[in-house]
Amino acid sequence: MVNTYCAPETNAAIVPEDERLRVNLCGIDLDNPIIPASGTFGFGREFARLYDLNILGSFSFKGTTAQARFGNPTPRIAECPAGMINAVGLQNPGVAAVKTTELPWIQQHFAKPVMANISGFSLEEYRHVASELADEPAIGWFEVNISCPNVHGGGLNFGSYPETAAEVTAAVREVTDKPLIVKLSPNVTDVAEIARACVDAGADALSVINTLLGMRFDLKMREPVIANQIGGYSGTGVYPVALRMVYQIAGAVNVPIIGIGGISSAEQVVEMMMAGATAVQIGTANLVEPYACPQIIADLPSVMDRYGIARLTDLIKPKQSDQNQKRDLQHSAHEKPDAAPPPDPPVKPTSTLVPGSDPVSNPNSTSAPEQASSANKEYFRGN
Repeated sequence: MVNTYCAPETNAAIVPEDERLRVNLCGIDLDNPIIPASGTFGFGREFARLYDLNILGSFSFKGTTAQARFGNPTPRIAECPAGMINAVGLQNPGVAAVKTTELPWIQQHFAKPVMANISGFSLEEYRHVASELADEPAIGWFEVNISCPNVHGGGLNFGSYPETAAEVTAAVREVTDKPLIVKLSPNVTDVAEIARACVDAGADALSVINTLLGMRFDLKMREPVIANQIGGYSGTGVYPVALRMVYQIAGAVNVPIIGIGGISSAEQVVEMMMAGATAVQIGTANLVEPYACPQIIADLPSVMDRYGIARLTDLIKPKQSDQNQKRDLQHSAHEKPDAAPPPDPPVKPTSTLVPGSDPVSNPNSTSAPEQASSANKEYFRGN
């Protein structure tokens, strides 16, 4: 049976609510775990012409900075096998316009908490954007994009090192009590180490992953296709990498994870949750098929039935870090103890005390998208 999800002619959603799809993200209930990703959904206006946004679990709106930004020079989008390269450069109207124009519209058309994706080029900018939006009732969570260059730190991305990732997390934590989600870059040496640093600095959840680095060359021009030369690679090709990183991070921290990267089907949603995600974000798939999210939501119940899943929350198992600790304890219990030291030479028996052996210590550490029109991609995509 093919599930239907909406009637474009009437803009009416016909996906029935299914309580089996409900999850909880940082204390906020979601009707389902499907969240369009920042940079692929704008502020929801364009997609609201196609379907009722309220069938979504939530959505993460366009990455917002202190001032309006045009972004990088064009061309800044390139198709590639199993995905796309983009270097949009955080094009957005700025936080003031988001407050006065975008959020009022969202409140009129979306009856659920929305995720505010924020970016900055300094700690002060992150603090400013977060503080400006902190009291907005439409916002349920802050999602902090740390894949931005630190203009005061030699231009290196904040998300490249545990120390700078933690600094951004702490800076935003200072100005809001709302759930704080840090969006991690995969372009690092040890993503689990950075995840732990963000959690220690106050992150309530993590979004995993942002785009990988990639590029394309124009064979006739013999130069990179996009003006920025290198951009973020996203789409179905990154899915296995994202899945692996979600799994690794789930074993390193005890906070919810939002799985992101190449997801385009209900089956992949289930798989991502098996790896450790509480919710998922759908990104490039929205640019290929604008009805991707409603279709995935409609397909989930039948996929769950096929694989004997009563509720999606059943997939949210105890964190792997807890399981690893239990396994290590069990392993240690079956290890043979180190040999006891040789006895002392015989002495005159003047005491009933006998020598003992030192305990054995065995600590464990866990290591850490048919093509859419280029116009649609250019409009929606932002990193």
